[in-house]
Order: sequence, then C-alpha cells, then structure tokens
Amino acid sequence: MIIYDLECRDGHKFEGWFKDRGVFEEQKAQKLIACPVCGNTEAALIPSSVAILGRDNRSAAVKTKTGPSPQKVLREFHEYIRKNFDNVGDKFAEVALRIHHGEEDGRNIRGTTTGSEEETLREEGIQFIKIPLPKFDG
Repeated sequence: MIIYDLECRDGHKFEGWFKDRGVFEEQKAQKLIACPVCGNTEAALIPSSVAILGRDNRSAAVKTKTGPSPQKVLREFHEYIRKNFDNVGDKFAEVALRIHHGEEDGRNIRGTTTGSEEETLREEGIQFIKIPLPKFDG
C-alpha cells in the first residue's frame, strides 16, 4: 500500500491510499478521487515529508514513539461517528436541507448521497465531509 499526499485544486490537502502509482493514475483519470472537504475530483500529488535513517538505526529506534495502530485509530473514529451522528441513510441530502432551512432541529447526521445530491448541497452552501467506511475483519 502506498500513501500519497494529495491536494485538490482548491488547496485542501489530504492523503490517499493506493496499491501502486498505476492505480492512483487510473482512479484520477476516472475522477474517483475526491477531496474530503469540498468533493473536488481534481487531485494532484504534492511532496511528502521524508524520513532519513542514518547508518546507526538504533538511535532512531529509541526516539520513535509508539502509539495505537492506524487501524485502531480508524476503528475508534468510525465508532465515534456511529455513536454521535444520526444515521439518516440515503435521506442525507433531504435531511441536511431541512436542517439548513430550519425545518428540523440541527444535529449531527450521517448517510449517503448521490453525486447530484452533493452538488445540490454545495449550491445551497451546506458543508459536509465524505468519509469512506472501510470494512474491518472481525
């Protein structure tokens, strides 16, 4: 798995995980990579931070902090969203519009949208973030 640092044309920085450079290029050409902030599908690679190890790797190993695994952090993040956001399913755009227009009380919601629904939300000035939901084993 390769992690690329990306930037959309509006300057939002995010990362993408790909099997290899070819998969990245293929998904980019098909406009399958979308900025999680604005949904823009024009993403470009940007320089990543680089780690350099000297000949004596022991000193680097001593300074390395260990923390929870990325998978654990991702699981906890998704659990937080599950517990703290109402799941409105495929009615996300409809409910978001009602909240935006004051027809429903404001609250955290989660759900799914189509591309045209996302465009409607953007036109209405409703901010939302797309968060992929990976499948976890066990």
